[in-house]
Amino acid sequence: MSTIPAFGLGTFRLQGQAAVDSVRNGLELGYRAVDTAQIYGNEADVGAAIAASGVSREDLFLTTKIWVDNYAKDKLLPSLEESLAKLRTDYVDLTLIHWPAPGNGVSVEEFMTALADAKAKGLTRRIGISNFNIELTRQAIAAVGKDAIATNQIELSPYLQNRKLVDFLQGEGIHVTSYMTLAYGKVLGDPVIAAIAQRRQATPVQVALAWALQLGYSVIPSSTKRENLAGNLLAQNLRLSEEEMAQIAALERNGREVNPDGLAPQWD
Repeated sequence: MSTIPAFGLGTFRLQGQAAVDSVRNGLELGYRAVDTAQIYGNEADVGAAIAASGVSREDLFLTTKIWVDNYAKDKLLPSLEESLAKLRTDYVDLTLIHWPAPGNGVSVEEFMTALADAKAKGLTRRIGISNFNIELTRQAIAAVGKDAIATNQIELSPYLQNRKLVDFLQGEGIHVTSYMTLAYGKVLGDPVIAAIAQRRQATPVQVALAWALQLGYSVIPSSTKRENLAGNLLAQNLRLSEEEMAQIAALERNGREVNPDGLAPQWD
């Protein structure tokens, strides 16, 4: 797979049997991209579910993210090797720096160079960033080149559309991955989205995901319920009209849900 799949399975907040079951159900339903992270504490659960699924490694796209404690150049590779052991694989398809964490003592240049080294050693096929603003993305580009950065995974929903950052990323040819596309479920009660869903005989979840997909973003929704995992996939078949896209564009309200002190940058 040369490009990042448009649709993946998120595992944020899932641990233990809940994570195993979600990934198992997802793989049975046809998901082939799975997104995890060191800090989620579920890489071993994801690995167990994949191993039990019988799906061949070549057919999967696995993403993990390096946690802040492991950004120093002497820690990043060993931490990724540990992630690979938990995931029961020789490589991941994509490794991201989870948060820029400005001021944590490790420069963007140091951790991006270490991440590029992990790629050169074959531990990961692609590298990227997550939760980076424009300025920090520029620093990452300066360190490894824009062609090396496969994606910036950012919080992005109808209530937080991040146009300035998205325009910059797309101008640089860096793919956008949307997480928290449903704003913790807040957009699901939105009357505009509800009306589109009713008209389309779809669910509000499918409408929100279809909106992001139609803008060219990848999405990684999660669920513990098999029927929701199946329903989410159907968003790929939903095409919204220009008018419907414009109605959703008008919902922007800078509704950021995730902004951890010490980890997040100054947002654009």
